[in-house]
Amino acid sequence: MDLKDIKAIIDLMKKNSISEFELERQDFKIRLRRNANGVAQMGGAEEGGYIALPGPAVASPAVPVEPIVVSSPSTDLEIKSPMVGTFYRAPSPEAGNYVEIGSEVTPETVVCIIEAMKVMNEIKAEVKGVVTQVIADSAKPVEFGQPLFKIRPTA
Repeated sequence: MDLKDIKAIIDLMKKNSISEFELERQDFKIRLRRNANGVAQMGGAEEGGYIALPGPAVASPAVPVEPIVVSSPSTDLEIKSPMVGTFYRAPSPEAGNYVEIGSEVTPETVVCIIEAMKVMNEIKAEVKGVVTQVIADSAKPVEFGQPLFKIRPTA
């Protein structure tokens, strides 16, 4: 396996958010693992651990992979689906959406409809705030507990 193959594996790890990869062939074994710093580490299975491979003939033991972004915890609240059904952002196909990003809502504001067994169930915000994200897609199925919207609470 050459450096080009290892880079291809690292790209796959990035694209698919894989934190650990191991490949073993007849006389070859490689492990790649992203550590807490978002750096790929290469190693073998000698002594059961991950060992940095030294020397210029192999890839650097610190090949950058997708960095892990650490941010402060969001204060946004999620409006979750109370049931299984079909999510609709508007009361009818011709009507406008109940809420958009930036819309101010109160606990009584209807934010969407979930159709379950031919019954249209209005879902209310149940919190005072501003819509910051619409997570679910209109006219698509949703599961119980699935996030539908994010709301930033206001006083």
